[in-house]
Amino acid sequence: METAAGGYAALEAVAARPPAAVVLDVGMPDLDGVRVVRRLRADGIDVPVCILSARDEVEDRVAGLQAGADDYLVKPFALVELTARLHALLRRRGEVRAVRDYVVGDLVVDPRRHVATRAGRDLGLTRREFQLLEALAANPGQVLSREHLLQMVWGYATEVETNVVDVFVGYLRRKLEAMGEPRVIRTVRGVGWVLRV
Repeated sequence: METAAGGYAALEAVAARPPAAVVLDVGMPDLDGVRVVRRLRADGIDVPVCILSARDEVEDRVAGLQAGADDYLVKPFALVELTARLHALLRRRGEVRAVRDYVVGDLVVDPRRHVATRAGRDLGLTRREFQLLEALAANPGQVLSREHLLQMVWGYATEVETNVVDVFVGYLRRKLEAMGEPRVIRTVRGVGWVLRV
């Protein structure tokens, strides 16, 4: 997975290495998602595109789809729904690739079976715990902020005052370290959390 900070950076990234699918936020700082997808289509790039937006009016959805997007998802949304929509887009194009396990040290996160193990031990995660661990495992070594995780896992589109991420990180740590294993979810004070051995 590769991310881009804005519309122009997204266009450059796609041109340099076309991905299997693109997720575009309408509200990017320099070039909005609708204009990005319009540019991609004008350049003959036919990669599946899903647009994310807080705008839920019919006109907004129609504008995104008419610009060339394949799907349009309104915020707030759940990460599992976005993942399912991307799989559906790829399946329709006959490009579904095997979903790979995320492996970080002795930790294995299997998105297909919705199972996470550490040194072969099933962690017995709840659905939300699994989603949080999957988000961290998909970005090993990368610090993810509370706001980013709230959006990815809980679907919050705006900043909210909640410590739900902190609480769930605590749940995960207890399960990950139940047999005395070393800590793999590390706190970067004032920034967020990172998964690394």
